[in-house]
Amino acid sequence: MRIEILCTGDEVLTGKIVNSNFSYMSQKLEDVGLSVIWGTTVGDDRERLLEAFRLASSRADAVIVNGGLGPTVDDLSQEIAAKAAGVELVLNQEWFAKMEEFFTRRGRAMPPNNKKQAMLPSTAEILDNPIGTACGFALDIGKARFFFTPGVPRELRRMLEEQIIPRLLAKVGRSVTIHLKRFHSYGLGESHVDTLLTGIEEMAPDGSIKLGFRAHYPQLETKLLVRGDDMDDVRRKLAPVEAEVRKRVGNFILAEDDQTLESVVLQALLSSGSTLAIAESFTSGQVAARIAHLAGAETVFRRGAVARDLAHVRAAVGLEPKSVAATPETAREIAEALRGHAGASHALAVLVDLDEGADRLEFGGNIAIAVASEGETVTRQSRLLGGREWVRLGAVEMGLDCLRRYLQRLPVDEKIDFEKR
Repeated sequence: MRIEILCTGDEVLTGKIVNSNFSYMSQKLEDVGLSVIWGTTVGDDRERLLEAFRLASSRADAVIVNGGLGPTVDDLSQEIAAKAAGVELVLNQEWFAKMEEFFTRRGRAMPPNNKKQAMLPSTAEILDNPIGTACGFALDIGKARFFFTPGVPRELRRMLEEQIIPRLLAKVGRSVTIHLKRFHSYGLGESHVDTLLTGIEEMAPDGSIKLGFRAHYPQLETKLLVRGDDMDDVRRKLAPVEAEVRKRVGNFILAEDDQTLESVVLQALLSSGSTLAIAESFTSGQVAARIAHLAGAETVFRRGAVARDLAHVRAAVGLEPKSVAATPETAREIAEALRGHAGASHALAVLVDLDEGADRLEFGGNIAIAVASEGETVTRQSRLLGGREWVRLGAVEMGLDCLRRYLQRLPVDEKIDFEKR
């Protein structure tokens, strides 16, 4: 099946909004074995939209249009879809009633211009949007089936997964069961893991398992796309392969599927009845921010100490506020002081000494990490290169991963691909 994604909006076209919706849709489609052949971005212009719809209808089997379903004058998708399909734009009473109910439940009066969102091409099939007022819809234009989706990311994602992907799979007559297994790791680059997993696909001789990667520093997602007759068949094929992935990638796997590094850390703390305090410099409180907001963290997270200067970090944990370097010894002292100061069972210190000068490729920072618990403190020292943001992201991830490793009784000082030896 030839699929095109067509994104609309002046702000997307001019780069004022980063088009994350396109990457999400393309990735999700790829995950179920559907490939996007074309990607098009068009501004809020009637003639250009009509031209883009007609071009897409002539070359694609299915087209997903994102955006342009709002209530304002520059939202043009319904109008141009009707014109391209050669049908009338009519009020859809079913969706109009849902919109009125949507506003009533929230104790608000529906603005008159929202009625525009219920004006649909007469041949349109509604695609339900249970969390918004933008009505998704599908219709045929030329030889292609068009699917119109809202620009709001959470509304788009739900519609794509619940409404559009099932229709696309049915359209291609795919009766097999498809499952995506994901491993999240930190510390190994994409090419390194690809080498480690050489021959992994051949463990399924029928070609039913496909290996893939998605790098998003500081993490790497390793994907196994598995096809089978049903879920029992999928599980049978997947079991030996995923076991082999765990064996080869080892301690660098920090989470699987919908888990995150922070959720794994939190669960380990909760299951052992532990509590946590965090001290950090340069990372802007992002280590604590990854954990403190999670459900259940209210019983675990005790305190965060954040400062740009290490002397201020020391003062925040009850130590003499003197200038020091980010060394394992400094991290140890701060983590142990913080643990007692906060009354926590565990304390994590993530400290960074940043290079001076302009941001550049060889720019970097020295990172010192310590995890303190009752009667024991472990430390980790590293140096990352690549610019301020690279150092900040790497320090946050390394700190959380060291804590994860400590709680899982794994070595915290395994060398990673991103650090300068």
